Amino acid sequence: MSMTFDGKSRRKRERLELSLPARVYGRESEDYEWTEQTRLLDVTPFGVRLSLSRPTEPGRLLHLTLPMPRQLRCFDHVEDQYRVWALVRNMKSLEPVNDKPPRYEIGAAFIGKRAPASFDLDPTTLYEVASSPTEAGLWSVVERDNTSARHIPSDKPRPETRHNIPIEVMIEVLDEKGQVSARETTVTENISPRGAAVFTTLDITRGRFVRVTSVQYRISVVAAVRARRVGANGIPRLHLEFVDKRWPLEVE
Repeated sequence: MSMTFDGKSRRKRERLELSLPARVYGRESEDYEWTEQTRLLDVTPFGVRLSLSRPTEPGRLLHLTLPMPRQLRCFDHVEDQYRVWALVRNMKSLEPVNDKPPRYEIGAAFIGKRAPASFDLDPTTLYEVASSPTEAGLWSVVERDNTSARHIPSDKPRPETRHNIPIEVMIEVLDEKGQVSARETTVTENISPRGAAVFTTLDITRGRFVRVTSVQYRISVVAAVRARRVGANGIPRLHLEFVDKRWPLEVE
């Protein structure tokens, strides 16, 4: 079965609200991966919308296994399960319900049967949609130009000014089930609307996600760990980039 690619109008017209069960696999870093069972919110031949108990970020890859209707598939039409890699296009935090842990709504575009070779080398690689589709009519991806920004030395100028403001925050790490496995109260070394450096005792690797909460600012944001470094004073820092919202920083 072949499918033509004719952009947003085609995808919107074929969006179906099918609550299909799906197994989602994510590899956040070289030493951390997870799987989660969930249900789709809607689906097209070119992507899905679903909710997860853990955050991710636009540009990451996820692997989905689901009983996709065969008429919507772009390959593997005779297999019971459709196994496809997907690029996260957007994420939003959902408000907690009845004191349950927060969930995250993910929109993802199908990119094909296999992940790029660069993903196997570095699962923290960020991707974006390329200008042309694959032969199957799915999205093709290229590495983001700013992927190397995750390796910027701390003395290199940042695109946005960090302010040396000590703000008390709580850092929470999620386990394979989306539950909080570790937390600490600490302070920021510096912060901007898009990210922060925080002092830490947590042993957490680049690529993982944490939740950063401030009582003072009445906010909770999801952040990706871009680096963990030990400063000249011997104290480790986490270098974080906020991925679901900006920090409401007001500096006089």
